[in-house]
Amino acid sequence: MVDYVQVWNWYSREQVRKAILNFAKNREVVSVFSDGSYGRRPDVLNYDGDLLQSVAEGTVAFHCSVERWSNPMNLDVGMKKEDLDELRIGWDLIIDLDVKDFDIAKIATKTFIEALRDHGVKNISLKFTGGKSFHIGVPFESFPSKINGIPSSKLYPDLQEKIIVYLKHYVRDELKELILSNWKINDVSQKCGKPVEDILEKGDLDPFKVVNVDIFSSRHLFRMPYSLNENTMLVSLPIPVERLDSFEKEDASIKKSKVEEVFLKVIEKQDATTLVVEALDWFEKNRKKEEQEVVQRDVKVKRIEKGKKIPVDFFPPCIKKILEGLEDGRKRAIFVLVTFLRNMNWTLDEIEKLIMEWNERNKVPLRPNYIRTQLRWHFRQDRNLLPPNCDNKQFYEDMGLKKECEACLKSGVKNPVNYPFKILKIKKKIKK
Repeated sequence: MVDYVQVWNWYSREQVRKAILNFAKNREVVSVFSDGSYGRRPDVLNYDGDLLQSVAEGTVAFHCSVERWSNPMNLDVGMKKEDLDELRIGWDLIIDLDVKDFDIAKIATKTFIEALRDHGVKNISLKFTGGKSFHIGVPFESFPSKINGIPSSKLYPDLQEKIIVYLKHYVRDELKELILSNWKINDVSQKCGKPVEDILEKGDLDPFKVVNVDIFSSRHLFRMPYSLNENTMLVSLPIPVERLDSFEKEDASIKKSKVEEVFLKVIEKQDATTLVVEALDWFEKNRKKEEQEVVQRDVKVKRIEKGKKIPVDFFPPCIKKILEGLEDGRKRAIFVLVTFLRNMNWTLDEIEKLIMEWNERNKVPLRPNYIRTQLRWHFRQDRNLLPPNCDNKQFYEDMGLKKECEACLKSGVKNPVNYPFKILKIKKKIKK
């Protein structure tokens, strides 16, 4: 039974109304009643009096659009995509972790936050949903204004989906390990309310059968910051990321909650550019990997006989330079190093040892778990991928290896994998 006196007392706070109205700008805002039904759509919240009038008429919660609109009241059912694209002026990345267990929700939330930080994202907001889990938010200002010449505002929901699918891939192994390090599989089953067989995939825990990550369509709504939750009467409370570990549901009660944190605060613009690039690159490489073999271009590579490991002395200048440590391009360097070393017949353990040693020489080391995740992915492939060709500016030149690559190209080497063969061939001639 909803206590409407409590509802009124909460929304009567000037700071609460101010926070909700500030967030409502350029968004569709819809009332939610105690029975879970929604008010009319489209609708907006522009004025203080409108909010209080809605509460007086029975509104318990306010949900708003992920997308930002030039005029939300022009929205209509059945609008064509191109019309929605013209009306949309932006959208925010909201990672909605649907988890039945609060403790697992905390672990999953922390894992996704670390993944965003790995990609250089600084504008990370956190909000308790008022239920059992959290919303992680990255504001639209974090993304590049254009991607391949197309305004980012027009890339919703496609870009949002690719980023979330990529992040799920990125955190999958770590999230699985964290869950299993805290609970036995039977305990996980009980916590998420599913039979054990329903959370397994090929006999192993699938973390995303425990934690569901929603992918939104256009005009999707989520509970606004500082709105009440219509089911629990807890506040959908923004909190500092650093407070996640110590946060408890009771902290979001009406009596304890205060307006202190801004959700989707912008610290630095376009800080999620690396995330977008990595997500698009990964998606492009993996979207058809089950249907077709990767076509290797511009280079014919001789394969080394199985068992003959090529030592570091025979590595090309670009690889040796990378192994000295880098300031920029460390994640792209991982791809270069792993693909190169696999073609040199190095084992997983040997590659991991070398790359971990290399990582310590980087100005800012990568997280060890990121490296292990990448290694596991590569060694799950049925084939050895090649490193990029020596004339790939996006990889080598951007990592400060232009000089080393030009030397290889002048000598007729088109791919780093060719270099050891050239050296070995010369040595054989000298011996003869």
